[in-house]
Amino acid sequence: MFARENHISLARRALPQETYPQLCVNEMEADLSDFNIDAPRWDQCTFLGRVKHFFNITDPRTVLVPERELDWAKVMVEKSRMGIVPPGTQVEQLLYAKKLYDSAFHPDTGEKMNVIGRMSFQVPGGMIITGFMLQFYRQMALSYITATTTAVATAVGMNMLTKRAPPLVGRWVPFAAVAAANCVNIPMMRQQELIQGICVKDTNHNEIGHSRRAAAIGITQVVISRITMAAPGMILLPVIMERLEKLHFMKKVKVLHAPLQVTLSGCFLIFMVPVACGLFPQKCKLPVSSLEPELQDTIKAKYGELVPYVYFNKGL
Repeated sequence: MFARENHISLARRALPQETYPQLCVNEMEADLSDFNIDAPRWDQCTFLGRVKHFFNITDPRTVLVPERELDWAKVMVEKSRMGIVPPGTQVEQLLYAKKLYDSAFHPDTGEKMNVIGRMSFQVPGGMIITGFMLQFYRQMALSYITATTTAVATAVGMNMLTKRAPPLVGRWVPFAAVAAANCVNIPMMRQQELIQGICVKDTNHNEIGHSRRAAAIGITQVVISRITMAAPGMILLPVIMERLEKLHFMKKVKVLHAPLQVTLSGCFLIFMVPVACGLFPQKCKLPVSSLEPELQDTIKAKYGELVPYVYFNKGL
């Protein structure tokens, strides 16, 4: 009995106060000698495995986690990588720390990101933007003041074309604008990768060069994922809202239309964010024969036929 109480005490000292209820402590101390905190919990070669992974790190509840708990998570992840976790640490604690780390810290630099840029903010941020875009779809000039020129041009142009069309067609204007914006914004933000190439590695994670073709493939996949993420909510939600707004009681509570639309947008995004992020593997595999001729020559001159494939991070 005393040993169990002592073990629980040690486990609690390794965690912030808020996390006690979320973790279970076993009677025997877990063997963490072979534990790899960076190993995926789910098979990333399958779509379902990737969806589960992104469900985990885009959990919107983690956006409310205190900063000191995020700092604790980073310390635990770094200690685990060095193999020096505190005595009494459980696997569940490390998995929780990794979840927080992946939700708030940059995967390459390890720096804590601004709240708006975190994976945990994908759903709440997206639901607010999507909900209000759909609610004020006829006020595109005001809605897109801070958006890109492409999005504005698409929105205004389509609004002009849909003035005589049924109202439902007009409600789909925001989706067209979002799709157009993603097609331009993401390549523009990552233009250096298209110019200089993205880092490609061998199966042992050794850097072997930079490829512009790999960058183009990764960026294309990210664009498709972003559009897929927005599509169900921005296409189906207007249909739902148009029918709801015809109901007698809905006409009396117009002030609730916007909050309802934001909430429904969140319901779509809770599922679509991980689904869209999981469409393609995070670590992409590309045959050497598909790379630029000069990079192929460099790889073959240095490694011969020992490196048939290269791997790269497509980004998010």
